[in-house]
Amino acid sequence: MGASELEASSGLLVLCLTVGIASIALAWRYRMPISFAWSTPGAALLVAAGQNHANFAAAVGAFLVCAALIVLCGLWPALGRAITRIPKPIASAMLAGILFPICIAPVTASIQYPLLGLPIVITWFVLYRLAPRWAVPGAMVVATVVIVVSAGTGWLQSATVAPQLSFVAPVFDPLVIVSLGLPLFIVTMAGQNVPGFVVMSTYGYETPPAPPLVASGVLSGAGALFGGHVINLAAITAAIMASPEASPDRSRRWIATVTAGILYLVLGLGAGVATALVAASPPILIVAVAGLAVLGALITSITTALDDARHRVTAIATFLVTASGISILGIGSAFWGLLVGAAFMLWIGWGYRRDSRSISPHGDPEGAHS
Repeated sequence: MGASELEASSGLLVLCLTVGIASIALAWRYRMPISFAWSTPGAALLVAAGQNHANFAAAVGAFLVCAALIVLCGLWPALGRAITRIPKPIASAMLAGILFPICIAPVTASIQYPLLGLPIVITWFVLYRLAPRWAVPGAMVVATVVIVVSAGTGWLQSATVAPQLSFVAPVFDPLVIVSLGLPLFIVTMAGQNVPGFVVMSTYGYETPPAPPLVASGVLSGAGALFGGHVINLAAITAAIMASPEASPDRSRRWIATVTAGILYLVLGLGAGVATALVAASPPILIVAVAGLAVLGALITSITTALDDARHRVTAIATFLVTASGISILGIGSAFWGLLVGAAFMLWIGWGYRRDSRSISPHGDPEGAHS
């Protein structure tokens, strides 16, 4: 998004700090495994949007707007319910459209940099068959080795090893807010916060909605001023900490979340080294690793988007517009995909409602329509 190396390092550090603080504070307060993470679909959105926007200060302004909307959802339950009612085919198809170009990156990297890209992809491929849980971590380890070998030691000499926070004065650009801030808010709510609440309820925890939303929004806003994008309720890691894997005793599983929060704080200390390593790599190589990491999310979002046969055309239209990467009036494709999906659903959905009123008393449609 146009961030300097120091700003990127600061963003990673502040994400670790805010995730750790939120996880420790809420798990301790409510004695439930209420866990947090930074937004994975949000990060994917930044990767896609970074090709069209290079003003990091404007991106920070969009982050702040997103954070304010999340706080508003916590304080105003009606807004939260409205956002969570965005039709699943549209929300999932938009997320799939955001992820699709990223998931192509492993193929592109293998062609452009075969000596660097192929070892990463092959490692993932082999481990996915033999030990699926370790496929992405294994690919990341190989990517690290490949980058270090190809870049030499110069990257480490220029790295800011000591953790540093770098203040970024926000710029509120309406076009960036619409093309980045609003899609970031939507994918974070629909793709992270809602599944996070569902995971907690699945394991029998009645999580009060306001505290996690307000806490994550406030901390996201504070973190945005130092380069972080947004944090939210965890879903996948929450499923680990809320499950019997954490403890057979449901009343003690919150300890796992507090432990994870402490480890996030420790992880943040390595933000400078991680950022320098990324900066020393060809950008496509980093996106390729990200593509392998979010491949499962792409599969899930496509499956969900196409699950209801009545809305498949709507989902495909949303997906195609979002994946196209178009920018109209400076507004990115995620927003236009959402708009097109809404238009398709209203028009085609109206057609379905009209057809449903044409059912004869015998149960047969007048003018069969499948």
